Amino acid sequence: MKTPTFFIEHEYWSQGVARIAGIDEAGMGALAGPVVAGAAIFSEPALEKITEQSKKIPLRDSKLLSAKQRERAFVFIQEIADAYAIGQASVEEIDSLNIRNASHLAMRRAIENLDIVPDMLLIDGASNTIHPSIFSLAVVKGDQLSYSIAAGSILAKVTRDRIMQELDGLCPEYGFKSHKGYGAKQHMEALEQHGATKHHRKSYAPIAKLLT
Repeated sequence: MKTPTFFIEHEYWSQGVARIAGIDEAGMGALAGPVVAGAAIFSEPALEKITEQSKKIPLRDSKLLSAKQRERAFVFIQEIADAYAIGQASVEEIDSLNIRNASHLAMRRAIENLDIVPDMLLIDGASNTIHPSIFSLAVVKGDQLSYSIAAGSILAKVTRDRIMQELDGLCPEYGFKSHKGYGAKQHMEALEQHGATKHHRKSYAPIAKLLT
């Protein structure tokens, strides 16, 4: 299992690039709910705190953490980050823009919601065209390599999971609390039985098929 580091951040900190925001998203592949992005900025002293807490509160790709670990890490990030923020794009925006553009919109909103304007963006994935005026570096599997990106992934995942739990209260027959809107068997069976809700992405093939 890869453990993130500040290796990439150090490379740019040493060049005088002080404010580096790590960014990631959650929910691109889901059939329902928004796509959510998280952004986090750390300064170098955060490394000592992350190292001290590494066994109790691991900071890594959100997909590699349990729900309890993510919740603890979510609070920890808020305590040690210089700045952090969330952005999201709605189901309507996903359907009108397509998921790729909507995820980029969510990322831009997360950046704009930061209390500190970043000098540089570290973006999980292969696209560095998120923001027109901030120098950006795309990092494939960045949530496994960079603490900043891993923090963004945790912020996004925890926030989105909470949103889907709220939707579960509105639409309990779909089981959003357990599968978070992804194409699990329970979800697909509920769609067959009850049809799609306003929270479902009508541009996604399984939902579009139900509507034809």
